[in-house]
Amino acid sequence: MAEPVKIDIPHKLGQAAARNRLEAGFDRLTSFVPGGRVTEHVWEDNRLRFTVEALGQRVSARLDVLDQAVHAEIDLPPTLALFASRIKGALGEAGTRLLT
Repeated sequence: MAEPVKIDIPHKLGQAAARNRLEAGFDRLTSFVPGGRVTEHVWEDNRLRFTVEALGQRVSARLDVLDQAVHAEIDLPPTLALFASRIKGALGEAGTRLLT
């Protein structure tokens, strides 16, 4: 497995408000994998763990909601690792729209 894709998405909402926005817009946030669908998601304190399945592949992700940023780590299977920069960009754009 390749190194996880990591991205920090800054915000000025505070931890609780950022988490609320992520909960409310979760479906928009997970569109970073084209054609993907969420098969599971769970909150553990201020960490959201979720799995997206697309093209017969499974993508696991973790979002840590901090006071001034959301730190995301995405584990891509080798076939989707080729698209890491596009996925990182799409997640960054979706996250920024959601948190502003």
